[in-house]
Amino acid sequence: MAEAVLRATIAEHGLDGVVVESAGTGGWHAGGPMDERAARTLAANGYDGAGHRARQFTRSWFEEYDLVLAMDRDNQRELQRLADGPVRLFRSFDPAAPRDAEVPDPYYGGQDGFDIVLRQVEAAAEGLAKWLADEIR
Repeated sequence: MAEAVLRATIAEHGLDGVVVESAGTGGWHAGGPMDERAARTLAANGYDGAGHRARQFTRSWFEEYDLVLAMDRDNQRELQRLADGPVRLFRSFDPAAPRDAEVPDPYYGGQDGFDIVLRQVEAAAEGLAKWLADEIR
């Protein structure tokens, strides 16, 4: 969900050249589409997640990308272990979010969890786009 929202937000801000990719720390869903509930939530809110396929993060991404983000502290620790370097929490870009706020995994819950995650991701994506605009300038 975050990839689709962030791509749309980056485009709205006219940040050409910013590449957005997403991956999990585990490969159990690699190659598969996103959860149907996530896809429905995105579509109902004007986002396109239809082409998304799950991938597993690899150490090489640290060399390929300037910024690596994690949705929660467990994933942040796992990514930092791979890189021995900084990995920011996605919601750290939402000025209204509490310190160290995470994006919860809605997978094992109901539809309301996907709606909540979408709102959290939208707020963080907006803050991240503004931060990127300042960094690019």
